[in-house]
Amino acid sequence: MLPDTFLGRMPDALARLRAAGQRVVTAESCTGGLLAAALTEAAGASDVVCGGFVTYSNSMKHHALGVPLKLLEEYGAVSREVAAAMAQGALGHAPDANLSVAITGIAGPGGTTPGKPVGLVWFAVAGSGTVHTVSHNFAGERWDIRTQAVRAALGLLLDHAGRLAAE
Repeated sequence: MLPDTFLGRMPDALARLRAAGQRVVTAESCTGGLLAAALTEAAGASDVVCGGFVTYSNSMKHHALGVPLKLLEEYGAVSREVAAAMAQGALGHAPDANLSVAITGIAGPGGTTPGKPVGLVWFAVAGSGTVHTVSHNFAGERWDIRTQAVRAALGLLLDHAGRLAAE
């Protein structure tokens, strides 16, 4: 599981999301549900976390989240376009959520394609009518990449919640 030092931050993270009036849904590929697991580690998570989708295969991305097959074929699962579609699809399939985060990447050791190395992870946060995407290239072994991706996704959620709270 994730390190205790990281999980110990969850009550504060949930409080910040709660204060911003956010109800979160996750759409995860390479992290396989680790973000949802981390968010729900703290008591009281149910008033902030609606649920999550683990869509490891392209078929699941398409069928569970409505990611268009054209995007998957044209850009590949690890892309800005697919991350954005995953985040929007998660929001569309979670009626109580107003904020989503999507994670899609290559945790390795295989799975690379030209221009997409091990460690490349795309993120998208959708809410308030906007979608923000960002990529990171993480180093390390498979577990390192997955845990770094969870940390980055949580940071994106908190940044978004912070902007909303400031408005």
